[in-house]
Amino acid sequence: MTFETIQSQDKDYVMQTYARNAIALSHGKNATCYDFDGKEYIDLTSGIGVNTLGFCDKGWIDALSAQLNKLQHTSNLYYTEPCTQVAKLVCQRSGMKKMFFANSGAEANEGAIKAARKYSFLKYGEGRSNIVALENSFHGRTLASLSATGQSAYHNFFFPFVDGFTFAKANDITDTLNKLTDNVCAIMLEMVQGEGGVTPLETDYVTAIYEACQEKDILLIVDEVQTGIGRTGSFFCYQQFDIMPDLVSCAKGLGGGLPIGGILFGEKTESCLTFGDHGSTFGGNPIACAGAIEILNRMDADFLDEVSKKGAFIKSEILSMPHVKSVDGIGMMMGIQLDINAADVIQKAQDSGLLLLSAKAKVRLLPPLSITRKELEKALSILAEVLHSL
Repeated sequence: MTFETIQSQDKDYVMQTYARNAIALSHGKNATCYDFDGKEYIDLTSGIGVNTLGFCDKGWIDALSAQLNKLQHTSNLYYTEPCTQVAKLVCQRSGMKKMFFANSGAEANEGAIKAARKYSFLKYGEGRSNIVALENSFHGRTLASLSATGQSAYHNFFFPFVDGFTFAKANDITDTLNKLTDNVCAIMLEMVQGEGGVTPLETDYVTAIYEACQEKDILLIVDEVQTGIGRTGSFFCYQQFDIMPDLVSCAKGLGGGLPIGGILFGEKTESCLTFGDHGSTFGGNPIACAGAIEILNRMDADFLDEVSKKGAFIKSEILSMPHVKSVDGIGMMMGIQLDINAADVIQKAQDSGLLLLSAKAKVRLLPPLSITRKELEKALSILAEVLHSL
């Protein structure tokens, strides 16, 4: 098919909820991909933090193919080997106790909200169900996860939204502690706010909130949908803050390109959901889990150390470029603050063969964790040329 045909069919038959870039990608390998006209691009988006091992990794494809020749789906009425393997690997790497499988980050956050409210109901009864989230947070597009998202632009049209969410200022200890009132069952944090502008939480802030949660028996929910599975140089980002959450949501990079999400439960919460409380037809799908096992088995200490080194290299190179005011983030999740319009940079980079993301007024980078030094150097060269030209 030609790009024009694909674009026309999309307009005719696909609900127009995405402002797509004028590219149809055809094929790729690692961080390099091509459109239907054969034009090459270096991809620093990884499907918005999904393609952990880039495009078409051989080991990942082999793992999927092997499972496809066994079982593609059974439902959760039966045990499957890949599901239990993923749960064991994730729990062992995270220090959490149990895992529930979903299909996306929004679903994982939805389940975490339910679990927090049930935990509090069982222990304290009604009237202690409020959840504090942060301003500029993003937790998904289901009604509850959208209600937990601290951006007013999303709180429109779909009334009534789910009650019971209060918003505190990120990195403002006093404001957040004042919001932890007697009717609060949990607080929900992203260690680095992704869609909200790639803003990391400060260590002193996280420590103060964590200690207050322990003192008041308020559950700490950490949304690791974008920051998790090696993105920030540790398996989960919260592990860099010396805390142990009660609930953790994950998705994106766990599947490497297939839909998978999960809720992790700590000691307090590992028994709060029982038969019938929550479910998912496709949760723990054997194919998605087979891909996740390949990713988890390859994500050893050396792999994570390379993520940190690549992130430091990217940041150092970008800070020397024109129009760059700052680079925020952790590991290979970063946002570039510019003194020129980010959208113009993203468009000109795309025209020059480099795919970038935005987050608020910043240029956002979420490269495949497997990106090679050669691919990185080419990407950074294109970005430097674009910035020099503006």
